[in-house]
Amino acid sequence: MNILIVLTSHSALGNTGEKTGFWIEEFATPYYVLADAGATITIASPKGGQPPVDPKSELADAQTNATKRFYEDIDLINKVAYSLKLSDVKFDDYDAVFYPGGHGPLWDLATDKDSIKLIEDFYNHQKPIAFVCHAPAALIHVKAENGEPLVKGKHLTSFSNAEEEAVKLTKVVPFLLEDELKKNGAHYTKASDWESYVQQDGLLITGQNPSSSEAVAELLLKTLKGEKTIHS
Repeated sequence: MNILIVLTSHSALGNTGEKTGFWIEEFATPYYVLADAGATITIASPKGGQPPVDPKSELADAQTNATKRFYEDIDLINKVAYSLKLSDVKFDDYDAVFYPGGHGPLWDLATDKDSIKLIEDFYNHQKPIAFVCHAPAALIHVKAENGEPLVKGKHLTSFSNAEEEAVKLTKVVPFLLEDELKKNGAHYTKASDWESYVQQDGLLITGQNPSSSEAVAELLLKTLKGEKTIHS
């Protein structure tokens, strides 16, 4: 299994003067689920090099066994620091793609042409695509082969409006992800705030929030192995 993980390159949290980036737990947990299952993983980002880390994901209450393992994993820290540039990545080198969240993707991956083309290529060649938390923002401008939004008619989830209100960023983010997905015709569903919740619609796998990252990675693994999966 060759799996591509795509991280954000965006670091500014709107006009707040604060920083954002990728959420460590949403990267570390899936990385180790996939790597421990024998997957070879490549990391990429729009600009390449060191993707910015959301500083809030480094706070004590955001830590898990996977994040602690990451902080001690010098090889993986270096691997992240030298992420490939998305424009240099070819979809046919990989069996699947996984997008971790953090608020960063709302600003760059939502409109990044290389990312959009990559997702379309994966999906149109029957390869699984997986996203967690804010990462489904990368789907907003992705088109199906018929020219309509890829998410139209699909069962999916993402960070919810209620969760965005809970972190007091509804006026900071460029758009509310739940609303945008619904506007594009997605069948959006969610659980209570911060509960693990995943949806799978064929090759499309999505998770609502950081608590969902492990379940998304496990579903991706099952899909790659050809195991029968259902809506969760």
